[in-house]
Amino acid sequence: MKVEIINYIKDAVRYRLVKSSGSDENFEFPVFDFTVDDSEFSKFVIENDLQLFEILVLLLSILPHVAPGFLTSILSEYFPNGSDFPEFGGVKGTNYRGIIPTGETALYIIAGDNFLARNFVVKAFDESHIFHKKSILSLGTAPDGEPKISGKLMLDNEYIELFVYGSISKPKLSQDFPAELLETTMEWDDLVLQEKTLNEVNNVLVWMEHNNTLLNDFNMEGKINPGYKVMFFGAPGVGKTLTASLMGKHTNKDVYRIDLSLVISKYIGETEKNLSQLFNKAKNKDWILFFDEADAIFGKRTGVRDAHDKYANQEVSFLLQRIESHSGLVILASNYRSNIDKAFTRRFQSIIEFENPGVEERRTLWEKYIPDAFVSEELDLDVIAEDYEVTGANIVNIVQYACLAALAENENRLSNEMLITAIQREFIKEGKMV
Repeated sequence: MKVEIINYIKDAVRYRLVKSSGSDENFEFPVFDFTVDDSEFSKFVIENDLQLFEILVLLLSILPHVAPGFLTSILSEYFPNGSDFPEFGGVKGTNYRGIIPTGETALYIIAGDNFLARNFVVKAFDESHIFHKKSILSLGTAPDGEPKISGKLMLDNEYIELFVYGSISKPKLSQDFPAELLETTMEWDDLVLQEKTLNEVNNVLVWMEHNNTLLNDFNMEGKINPGYKVMFFGAPGVGKTLTASLMGKHTNKDVYRIDLSLVISKYIGETEKNLSQLFNKAKNKDWILFFDEADAIFGKRTGVRDAHDKYANQEVSFLLQRIESHSGLVILASNYRSNIDKAFTRRFQSIIEFENPGVEERRTLWEKYIPDAFVSEELDLDVIAEDYEVTGANIVNIVQYACLAALAENENRLSNEMLITAIQREFIKEGKMV
């Protein structure tokens, strides 16, 4: 972030303290022309047509990241007994030793004791405001019995990176962000599925490409569901996760796999909070959400035996509600369709079965995964594809083992015998009959 912008918010803070302290300094409210500045912050201000109070709220939330000692020093300069100045707000962090601005700090710096102005500024923390809708900034939870406005100004980590460092890194799986980015080096042409499965997947791609046109250009908004919910079911290793990854890559959208163990919290209310943050971010970023092993939470429900079961059902209901109202693509994957409660399945726009690859698909998979350098006249992939029922994931493991075994014997060619040995090893590993 540019020094000029940092100085601007520092001067805004100083202006308020000068007025409140009774100082005889002649200090005018600072002016900054964001339209002629090329920083990411100024671009954001212009693109979102932010008003002055919104700009100041954002800049106050950034201050601890760019000038950690400023608020402490400026407050002590004008109010030596700063601890007796509650109007300023602010809290101390656990590791951070400076003042962390709160909603109270923002109201004071921007509006002082003008209560009409304060009532206007507080709108920046409403759920209807762009800060909330786009998961840009929020108020931290205040302790029980304390005013909500005393919560910390919490700027989303991505916007901290964007405004302070000029770029955004992809969010990482953590307790605060219960999802991981799915990526693949493979391309759409590498996807090998049975024809009826591929046709159904292509129907989802059609929705991704044309849904916004249907909603906006043909007056269908409010008449049809803006989002799309699809269920993938099939045995492990048949390509459900790969398909989700390639759908994102093919449409230039990030795909995030949800870790349900991190979403579901033992603390009442935390699950809903975690899910709300995740879905809000997914909506703003146009992500694809992928719930793997979805039957862990969407499985057939049993009767309520105790308070834990009751709360677990509330969590599932909340998650289902967020999925239904989400305007993007949500994919739920399960090994077996019968594992998912019928109350959930009827809400899907599409249910796609991923069958084990047939002979033709297995032949194609063998060709794609065996390196050209290891192909020899001793390989008869037609026989291998016909005789051994394996999945794509199996084939990856088999090819890797066979190629390594060949290299260990100073060979760089594979034969049917070598592949069959690797296949038998894979079967034993999975407890199948050889």
